[in-house]
Amino acid sequence: MTSRHLLAALPLAAVACAGAEAPPPVAESQRAIVERLADDALEGRMTGSPGIQEAAGYIIGQLRAIGAEPLPGVGGYRQAFAYTAGVTDAGTTVAFAHEDGAPLPHPDGGGNLARALSFSENGTVEGPLVFAGYGLSVPETDGFSYDSYATLDVTDKIVLVLRYFPEDAEGDLRATLARYAGLRYKALAARERGAAGLIVVTGPRSPNAGDLVPLTFDTAVADSGIVAATVDGRMAKVILESADRTLVEVQASLDTANPHVTGFDLPLTATIEAKLDSSEATGHNVLGYLPPTGNGAVDKPYLMLGAHYDHLGHGRVDSLARADEAGDVHNGADDNASGVAAVLAAGGELAAAERDRGVILAFWSGEEIGLLGSRDFVEQAPVPMDQIAAYLNFDMVGRLRDNNLSVQAVGSSSIWTDLVGELNGPFGFELSYVTDPYLPTDSRELNAAEVPTLAFFTGSHEDYHRPTDDADALNYEGLERITGLATAVAAHLANAAEPPDFIKVEQDVRRTGGQALMRIFTGTIPDYASDADGLLLSGVIAGGPAQAAGLQGGDVIVSLAGQTIANIYDYTYALDLLKVDEPAEVTFVRDGERITTELIPEARE
Repeated sequence: MTSRHLLAALPLAAVACAGAEAPPPVAESQRAIVERLADDALEGRMTGSPGIQEAAGYIIGQLRAIGAEPLPGVGGYRQAFAYTAGVTDAGTTVAFAHEDGAPLPHPDGGGNLARALSFSENGTVEGPLVFAGYGLSVPETDGFSYDSYATLDVTDKIVLVLRYFPEDAEGDLRATLARYAGLRYKALAARERGAAGLIVVTGPRSPNAGDLVPLTFDTAVADSGIVAATVDGRMAKVILESADRTLVEVQASLDTANPHVTGFDLPLTATIEAKLDSSEATGHNVLGYLPPTGNGAVDKPYLMLGAHYDHLGHGRVDSLARADEAGDVHNGADDNASGVAAVLAAGGELAAAERDRGVILAFWSGEEIGLLGSRDFVEQAPVPMDQIAAYLNFDMVGRLRDNNLSVQAVGSSSIWTDLVGELNGPFGFELSYVTDPYLPTDSRELNAAEVPTLAFFTGSHEDYHRPTDDADALNYEGLERITGLATAVAAHLANAAEPPDFIKVEQDVRRTGGQALMRIFTGTIPDYASDADGLLLSGVIAGGPAQAAGLQGGDVIVSLAGQTIANIYDYTYALDLLKVDEPAEVTFVRDGERITTELIPEARE
């Protein structure tokens, strides 16, 4: 990088370090951008809502103001993508009959005994009924394997399985089984073995005992390729009694996690008629483009900067609102109006500088419901993914505290730590580096496409995913300095003769465990920007298990359920070891003092 290129692209650095008066060449200040996007009038910018459409129009106005053009080939500033916006059961029925054709009597009590699972195919299937335990298929690992189907022939049959995973499993075995217990994974396992349909029941020894699986929709447009439903515990009790077994006894035998405890044929046939009404909707990314000012004769001629602009609306998805906040507008000032403001401000600076590479300014929708917009961009590839030199992501960059800035995904290229460290000089941040590129934000999708990624983050906080994430709580001086550093990095990348190399980082399998997050609630809010030896908490959820255990923001968890906690990965792994309503020992450090207490996890529906 030549000093000519760097100096041409660093007016923000001059503002931050020398107190210059000139504002960045963007129509509005970063504070004004945040305040506009976090206004109640936009009702939380939920993907697909009128509020996010208004936000998109506002962002397009800002792009025009800095001279950004539509990305060639997209047909305007908006890039459309389809997603599942909701799903309702339209009258699913599940019926059972004895081998002689006599219908199995329904249990007493009335109410809804069955419904489709959200990812089911619509249609009717019929076949003999087979009980397949927990329906798990775990590849052999370290000499251990677990296959619920090992002794069963389920071809053209209906499979009945228990929700979750063996309740009495402990330690590493418990964590291993948990990773394969997602219902979509169970549906895949049944389908691959030729099953005609899948029925899921929540066992009497599990959290949410006997309840139907909630009809919470996932956002994938595609179904699972199999007809799938759930029945309640009363119906399952009658089903097992047809084979002179009890559901409690059968689940208890499976809960030992002994791989030799097998399923069995049931003397029944089952008919599933699945009827789901799914509403498909359209979301929109907003894309702007700054063409190169030179001849563009560089390897990998595109650089991308991006931030998601959607949030949680009134809290429908992943809200951490307290009871008295339920239904309030979640304005998402830090998450992620701050990132939008940073990209627009950096884009304004880059627009006024020399650029050998074209710069794409991307504003993603659907991030909060599954990284939908960035994933669609990668799949549609309006520019070839192998032509993007690098991607810089900004998600929650508005709450700088104690001058600590987290720079994440640095493992995706060998140049990142040296480059950021060198350019940080005039900005003076206390930098912490995170190697892992498998982050819960849009950079994950670009990393999967083998684009070197870098993500800026100032950490979680007690207002995360709550209605209290408002514009007046942001550190705007910090946001401007972060933008200055990021602009310096982007200016270097826009003109470097050689693009960053890409390094594929092997994913830490502990981070892929998902059942704990699906069934366990601890009420902790980790500080993902921290490099503390342990898990630093930025806060705890009011009324949650962590608060009841005496934990609070600023505590550093160093041990949970007998596992040493050195980082977020250890903590995620340890969550899979917890059991609902059973005390787990937790040790944390507060003001230098090591404290041990008990935390009692709660069930998450």
